This record gives sequence, C-alpha cells and structure tokens, in this order.
Amino acid sequence: MSTFSSDGASILLAEDDRATRDAIKLALRLEGYNVNAVNDGMQALQALENNRPDVIVLDLMMPNVDGLTVCRRIRARHDHTPLLMLTARAELSDRVSGLDAGADDYLPKPFSLEELLARLRALLRRRTYDEPSSTITLGDLVINESARSAFRNDRELVLSKTEFDLLQLLAHNANKVLNHTMIYDRIWGYDFGPDSKNLAVYIGYLRRKLEHPGEAKLLRTVRGVGYMLVSP
Repeated sequence: MSTFSSDGASILLAEDDRATRDAIKLALRLEGYNVNAVNDGMQALQALENNRPDVIVLDLMMPNVDGLTVCRRIRARHDHTPLLMLTARAELSDRVSGLDAGADDYLPKPFSLEELLARLRALLRRRTYDEPSSTITLGDLVINESARSAFRNDRELVLSKTEFDLLQLLAHNANKVLNHTMIYDRIWGYDFGPDSKNLAVYIGYLRRKLEHPGEAKLLRTVRGVGYMLVSP
C-alpha cells in the first residue's frame, strides 16, 4: 500500500469512451481525487478556461479535438500542468508524438489501475517539488532553476517540463553517470522497467535541443548503464 496521499488533488480527465471514462472517474474518486471528466478535446479546453487542475489525463484519439492538439494548445499557453497521455496504439511513433506535443508521460491501453495511480502519484510529486533558486553554469550552458530556463551560447533552449527536469538532474550531477533506475525514480518517481522507451525518447529530445551543429557534445550515453552531462 502506497503512503502517498492524494490530498484531494484535482484531475481533468478527457476520454471519449464512456465505459472507460466512467471506470477511471470512479476509481480516482475512490482514491480521494477530485475528478472533472469530459468526453472530448473541445470540452477539455473549455474546462481549462474555468479551472486549472493539478494533473491532466488525455486520451490520444478523441472526436472534435484530439489529445495531441489539446496538449499542444495547453503548452502553447505556457501552461506546465503535468499531463498524462493515454493511447490505445502500440506503435512507438504514436507515443513519441504525445511526448513531442508536450505530454509529461504516456500510458498505453490496456493498463492496470495500479499503474495509472502510480503514474499520477509520480506526476503529483514532481508538481510539488520544491525547486532551488540557483543558477547552474557548465561552460556555455546556463540553467536558471527559479525561472526554469536554460541557455547555451545565449541561445534559449525551449524545453518541456520533463526535459528541463532531466537537464536539471544531470547538471546537478555533472560528470557523473546516472543509471536508468535512478533517473526514472527522480524524474518520473516510478521505474517503468527495462522495456520502457520513455527515458531514451527524452534523452533524444534533450540532445537535439542541447547540441546544435558545431557545439561541443555535452550529453553522453554510457551503454548499459545510463547517461551523464559533461562540462565542455
């Protein structure tokens, strides 16, 4: 039994399948969450105009406005509310699309209630993390933790919440190899197992934004172990 308490955290759930929506809504309410459940992307966007939830859960495929579009619109507003994407598709490319749109995590269907709850607990822990207000400088890389911004050679890195959290963790442990389990625990609060592609996907995103042509390589992969950020 987890010691984590929902403390009445609010969740916006957008799922077009009525049976699935009702089942998730009931389960979350029994866990102590306040749930606002809607059946499509347009209703989700309208709900966000009135109230900002602690976590957003979006189905990828919905009528009117799909989950990817909703996610992009939310992030375009500079709204960094933790967001979990649900997808019935098994292809990695579809999951990557969700992450690329700005989702913090994805959960493929069918999934167990225990896994959904674990993902939500992890997102809520990250939301309440007390961030330091310092600046980290590694050569031409500057990270402003209080502003949650990062620059390299005066070029601003446009990072999602998860990308920034990952960069921040690696920067605090510069020149040290962090293994997969430790990164999953610190960033997601949950180890998704050896078959998960979450971490590899985000490392790829971060590397493309961090290392432009002609710039020194900062992010290194240590095969079979993990990743490290090196001082240039």
